[in-house]
Amino acid sequence: MISATLRIPLPLPADHPALAGHFPGHPIYPGVVLLDAAIGAIEAHCGALVRGLPVAKFLVPVRPGMALMLQAARDGSTVRFELATTDGVRVATGSAVLHADDDLPRGRA
Repeated sequence: MISATLRIPLPLPADHPALAGHFPGHPIYPGVVLLDAAIGAIEAHCGALVRGLPVAKFLVPVRPGMALMLQAARDGSTVRFELATTDGVRVATGSAVLHADDDLPRGRA
């Protein structure tokens, strides 16, 4: 478990379109769906875009109806995160790297 500066529910839609093919009859959320939800919450909380995910580990399959929490701790431009069920079972861990203010994409002049 990480020492969290962010701890919020991470809702996942039970009718997410990826569930239909992943896997028929035994649906689980694809890792990319979990990461997309985590990245969105991290970006909203930190006010910066994620530019990379050097580490992501999936520990337990996540099925529709499982309630998840995102816990995250920021250290400079690195955010360590953990996804866990509401009863504390860790399902994924990883780290994200945020864009620095000076390396954000700029519009064309």
